[in-house]
Amino acid sequence: MAGALPLLAALLVLGGCASVPPPDAAMNQAQAGLQAARQAGAADYDPVDLGFAQDKFQQAQTAMSNRKFGPAADLAAESSADSSLARTKAMLGAARAQIQLKLQANTRQRAQNEQAKAENAQHEAQQRAQLAQQQAATQVGPDGQPASASSTAAPANPASTGLPAQAPMQQDMPAPSAATLASPTQQGGNGFQTVPDAGQSAGNPASSSSTNTGGQP
Repeated sequence: MAGALPLLAALLVLGGCASVPPPDAAMNQAQAGLQAARQAGAADYDPVDLGFAQDKFQQAQTAMSNRKFGPAADLAAESSADSSLARTKAMLGAARAQIQLKLQANTRQRAQNEQAKAENAQHEAQQRAQLAQQQAATQVGPDGQPASASSTAAPANPASTGLPAQAPMQQDMPAPSAATLASPTQQGGNGFQTVPDAGQSAGNPASSSSTNTGGQP
C-alpha cells in the first residue's frame, strides 16, 4: 500500500501534463506580433524590446519541442507583450521622425521666403533709385540749374514734320552814315578836299563845286 502512493502521484502528474493542450494560438499570436513590430520599424526605433520578444518566442518554441506546453504558453504571452511594446514605440518614433522632417521643411521654406522678400525689396529699392536719377537728369540743365519746359523742349525736325526746310532769315544791314558814303576826292596836285558834314551843308546852300580851292579865283 505504501509503494502504491508514489506510483499514484506519478500518474496524477502525468495526467495533469497531458491535460494541458498545446498553446498553438498563443504561439501564432506571438509570431504575428513579432512580424508587426518589424514592419513598424522596431529594429530602428526600439531594438531592445524587439530583442526581448524574439528571445521569449525562441524559448517558447523550445518548450513546445519538449512538450512543456504550460511554460511554452507563458513564454509566448511574454513574447507577444514585448513585441507589442516594441511596435508601439516604433510607431511613436516614426511619427516623431515625420514631425521633425516637416519642421525642417517648414524652416527651409521660411528661410527661402525671407530671402525672396529681401531680394524683392532690394530690387524695388534699386528701381526707385534709378527712377529718381532719371528724373533728376531730366530736370537739371547743363549748367546745373533746373531746366524749364521751354529750354528742355527740342526743336522740331523739318524732316520729321514733312515740311521743306526754311533758310535762316538775314537781318537788314544798317544804312551807312553820310561820312562813310562821302569819300575824300583828290583835286589835281592841291591835296585832298575836306567834305563838309551834314550840318554845314544844310547851313550853306552853295555847292562844293563853287568853292575855290588852292587860292585860285
